[in-house]
Amino acid sequence: MPTILGMVDQTRDTWLTQAEFMRPNRRVVNLARVGLLFADLDTYRQPWATGRTPEQLAATVLYHCAQEGIPTPSLLVYSGRGIQAKWLLDGTLPRQALPRWNACQRYLVDRLAGLGADPQAKDASRVLRLVSTVNTKSGDVCRVVHVEHGQDGQPVRYGFEYLAEMLLPVARWDIEQQRRDRAERRQLKLLPGGKADNLRGFSGRQLAWDRLEDLRKLAELRGGVREGERMQHLFWRLNFLLLSGATHSGQMYHEAAALAGELDPAWSYRSKELMTLYAKAKAHEAGEKVEFGGKQLSPLYTPKNDTIISLFQITDEEQRKLRTLISSDMAKERDRERHTARRRAAGAVDRQTYESRSLSRQKPWEALGMSRASWYRAGKPAAPASETSPSVLQAQAADLASIAGSDEGGHNA
Repeated sequence: MPTILGMVDQTRDTWLTQAEFMRPNRRVVNLARVGLLFADLDTYRQPWATGRTPEQLAATVLYHCAQEGIPTPSLLVYSGRGIQAKWLLDGTLPRQALPRWNACQRYLVDRLAGLGADPQAKDASRVLRLVSTVNTKSGDVCRVVHVEHGQDGQPVRYGFEYLAEMLLPVARWDIEQQRRDRAERRQLKLLPGGKADNLRGFSGRQLAWDRLEDLRKLAELRGGVREGERMQHLFWRLNFLLLSGATHSGQMYHEAAALAGELDPAWSYRSKELMTLYAKAKAHEAGEKVEFGGKQLSPLYTPKNDTIISLFQITDEEQRKLRTLISSDMAKERDRERHTARRRAAGAVDRQTYESRSLSRQKPWEALGMSRASWYRAGKPAAPASETSPSVLQAQAADLASIAGSDEGGHNA
């Protein structure tokens, strides 16, 4: 990358993606990881910004963040007309975390709307102007106007969990606690209480993204997708991608092309077959709902697991290697495994280990040539001393001493 950046013609408009991708295009389905949050502030569209210098614009952004309780951006970059705000992470997030990253991006852009945050510039495939290159619309050069330094003198980096706590209405641990509480209520057959709208919305996006990943994994397990099944795979992958919120209808056909190329680089699919899905995506984005089974649902398809399993004929062995596309029996099996793992972590032992340690399995009395009753009597006299003859007590003491192999055993007897 440093070599490529050194070769860039700085007199031309140049943009760079903010994430890394597995393939040589910036489609979100090919996302590998992302290492920052960002917002593109079109301050030039705001009346209050007229006549202000880039440094004055940066000062306004910093003040607004402080007032709103938003962590200070690591970098503020003057793009030639507006301001790019970037919050660097202390590590990169894998593609599996994209729904949570998207949630943070959406909330961040919403809270910066008063500064002119571009509502379209919040997806992982977004490009921003490259520092030191010209913005030909204004003739100004893109440059850094503020750096928030950390203790090491470098731009400050944030933990993603910290940013999520600061930005999202419900912190991750609250979400997990709500999930555990609901599970306990189901087990106790109690009516669920409390409101968890944020949780349900987030979980729905995560579920859709995981289903997309499972369909890709399924194709990998099968060594590819057969010719007659390609459109079925493309349709459902794209449907779940749209449901996850990782893309929108405006990018749908670009993402479809990337997914089709993944299925078969030589496949010339017919985009007309996706027109119905496109219409449903537009309705979904407009907030429309359809009624099904007495429930208000998204116009996009939200099938049950059993429907997808039947449609793709997913075997039990394949389900064991998938994350969410599993039957109810498989889900119960995984729940038992998780419960067992929790009990092991708490110090419980399995049945076999428990029984192997039990006296009924060890039978120490057999090694001593005694009956079980005699062995217990030797360690725990059955009658008070006043009711037991001295000769019997002496015999019991001798038996226990032979078991313990020490004077201490005889003393205890």
